[in-house]
Amino acid sequence: MANKDYKELAADIIKDVGGADNVDKVIHCISRLRFYLKDEKKAKTDEISQLDGVAGALYNAGLGQYQVVIGPAVPDVYDAVVAQLGNSVVDEKATSEAIAATEAANAKQERPKTLWGWITRGFQLLIGTITGSMIPIIGLLAASGILKGFLTLFTFNLNWIDAKSTTYIIINAMGDSAFYFLPILVGYTAAKQLKSDPIIVAAIAGVLIHPTVVALWAAPTKGMSTLFGIPMNANFFGLPIHIPQYTYSIFPIIFAAWLARPVGNWFKKVLPISLRSIFQPLFTLFIVSAAVLVIFGPLISLVSAGLAAVINFLVTTNEAIAGFIIGGFYQCLVIFGLHWMVVPLISNDIASTGHSVLNALVNFTMIAQGAGALAVWVKSKRANIKGLAFAGALSAFAGVTEPAMYGINLKYGKVFWMSNIGGAIGGLVAGLMNIDMFGFTGSLIGFPSFFSKTNPNNIWAFVIASVITIVVSFVCVYLWGFKDSDIDRAKDAQKKNVFKDAVNS
Repeated sequence: MANKDYKELAADIIKDVGGADNVDKVIHCISRLRFYLKDEKKAKTDEISQLDGVAGALYNAGLGQYQVVIGPAVPDVYDAVVAQLGNSVVDEKATSEAIAATEAANAKQERPKTLWGWITRGFQLLIGTITGSMIPIIGLLAASGILKGFLTLFTFNLNWIDAKSTTYIIINAMGDSAFYFLPILVGYTAAKQLKSDPIIVAAIAGVLIHPTVVALWAAPTKGMSTLFGIPMNANFFGLPIHIPQYTYSIFPIIFAAWLARPVGNWFKKVLPISLRSIFQPLFTLFIVSAAVLVIFGPLISLVSAGLAAVINFLVTTNEAIAGFIIGGFYQCLVIFGLHWMVVPLISNDIASTGHSVLNALVNFTMIAQGAGALAVWVKSKRANIKGLAFAGALSAFAGVTEPAMYGINLKYGKVFWMSNIGGAIGGLVAGLMNIDMFGFTGSLIGFPSFFSKTNPNNIWAFVIASVITIVVSFVCVYLWGFKDSDIDRAKDAQKKNVFKDAVNS
């Protein structure tokens, strides 16, 4: 989690490597703590490997190092270890050399030899980057989702809080802040994941959600020129462009974090040292922001518009088939932020007709992801996984699926897809019963939106489809989607990568 205190982990590692008196020097590379011990036989490898936050440990006789695999958090753990051992164990030169050696080893990793190999590797890297960027803020998103869910319940369902009151405005800001400014949070964590400058990438995210840029998206588009139905609502040096909705999104800023590294590194090489501190961030901010706004953002919007048109066609043609397809795949759109072109369809439906069949079907994808996380909570025997899964489930049942997906379901991929099976079945059943929805708030907490003045059976369609979604998703995940050994396999996969250079050396 963000700002995690590693004092306890550092103390446990020091104790299990034989105590402070057994440590001569300690350095770190990109993913490992590397101890020079006075007596390596005192290190307790099995105990260290079981620590929460440690992916494994081994002694490399060739280097004379006892290595503890941490992962991306290794600099923070290293600082905590040094704080307890004192600066006498520090060797900054050796640390720099170890980081450089690891980067060189990673660059030489064998490349895929087939097209499918490249696709698989690309998808793994993409999911790894997304989850790695989201994990530090999952707890915050879960808390925010739960707060927003309860505020909706107390305001629109129980009428305990007036939606026009300043109390509502303040609490809503508390719950909405992490989601509205999600690009900034993800930009910072993605930059650390991708080794870009976190401050510059956070500033680029600030450009995307700046009030004046948001106003361009929100302004009326009637009479504007369009491209494939997408309004050209801005121009950049005379070039017509489309500014989409960037708040709540993650994929554009992850692209920016990836692009900022080579751009920033190039300017670092060519700029004189006296100009670098100002002009490197200046040029990086300008070039990467322009690339996202002019090329990547509109491309995302174009894909989103196409998906929205397909979804709308399905819903109006056959509600049962639409429910099956939407229930099974809609949350895939959420991963990439593509669902935001679907939201206007839902908003327009509710504004013009007072109801939305599309929103009713999307509702079961949220319930499915929550049920999947709930199954992990029930099945896992590991306290940290149970806590994350339960918070994610509560958030998903309150209408916010990101904590469940990024914290658990996507991280252990089968959980996500097994949950989607439940969403597909639930959507199919709901479609067969011609379900409708008369509000915007979804998932379990949105049940009042399914009460209908003209169709008293609509609420029962919601209840039946929800129960089926929960049962199918829960059973699929519990039986075939997750077991605690999946966590160990994920750690083993990490160890194979981070140990590779150690074994070769």
